[in-house]
Amino acid sequence: MNESEKIDLLSLLPEELEALLLSIGEPKYRARQLFPQMHRGLSPEEMTNIGKATREKLATRAFFFLPTVRRKLVSALDGTVKYLFALRDGHCVESVVMKYKHGNTICISSQVGCRMGCAFCASTIGGKQRDLSPSELIGQIIAAEKDLGARISNVVMMGIGEPLDNYDNVLQFLRLVGHEQGLNIGYRHISLSTCGLCDKIDRLAKESFPITLSISLHASDDETRSAIMPVNKKWNVDRLLASCRSYYEVTGRRISFEYTLIAGKNDSPDAALRLANLLNAKLRSPADAVTFPIHVNLIPVNPVAETGFSASDKQAVERFASILEKKGIRATVRRRLGADINASCGQLRRAEEKKDS
Repeated sequence: MNESEKIDLLSLLPEELEALLLSIGEPKYRARQLFPQMHRGLSPEEMTNIGKATREKLATRAFFFLPTVRRKLVSALDGTVKYLFALRDGHCVESVVMKYKHGNTICISSQVGCRMGCAFCASTIGGKQRDLSPSELIGQIIAAEKDLGARISNVVMMGIGEPLDNYDNVLQFLRLVGHEQGLNIGYRHISLSTCGLCDKIDRLAKESFPITLSISLHASDDETRSAIMPVNKKWNVDRLLASCRSYYEVTGRRISFEYTLIAGKNDSPDAALRLANLLNAKLRSPADAVTFPIHVNLIPVNPVAETGFSASDKQAVERFASILEKKGIRATVRRRLGADINASCGQLRRAEEKKDS
């Protein structure tokens, strides 16, 4: 069988593994041997409870691959670990593991590059090469756990790429990552960040995944948002917030709004007031002012040479947060972890591409 026609074992759920095993003349119970061990990072060739004949049959029909560590940076400040993972075809993506008192959180990538074109983001420079498969999504977690020798309990889909632009593979990833025979990471410990693909947000609301949705908002009016986020030209602010309200009504899950503060662009007191008034008007009515929780995560922009944007100073950030709080909106400022290793996504991969070109 041609290599390109082989089945990707790590992308399969147990019942899909059973069907594959039956097709090669093996009993389906072997799926209960394969699935848990693959999710601990073992290939079939490394499994001592799988016979040689079974391994050879699998090798003719399927493949197992984990992302491999191309580069690894460890912060001397807080222990944050940044990985540049190489994929089977040589492309690279980034993942970041952050250590908290409540456990380890990994930020994973969903695509090789990104086509969304957000003006402040390093991940979108050069555009999108391809989507990541379900195995490449979960493989980032498995490879990081294997390298660190530690369990990862929380997942943030906020790395390179737009998760909802890779919708079907992300849904399969969610089925895999929460499976009790595998990593068994609870859905309430998973956050998915989107720039605002409203049709996919509406679809996601109907799925059975109680994950946290994070919306990259970054502006309160269409003119400002369209200038830094091209997606707003298709799905504008009003349409996006309508999808957010619907998502909350269907799922009961809180939505977090990400707001990147760019000096001189969107960080003025007037911008804060407009944002607060917008969110209160579109997401709350007098009847549900308390029950609809609104949380804004303020993120001073990470300087990227190609964008020319600068982060707001500490005083501007604190003033912005204070205005939101006074309007009844919970605001937090994201703590920058791994500052000495430049742990924000996109730049390590970009540097590797420049080196190879």
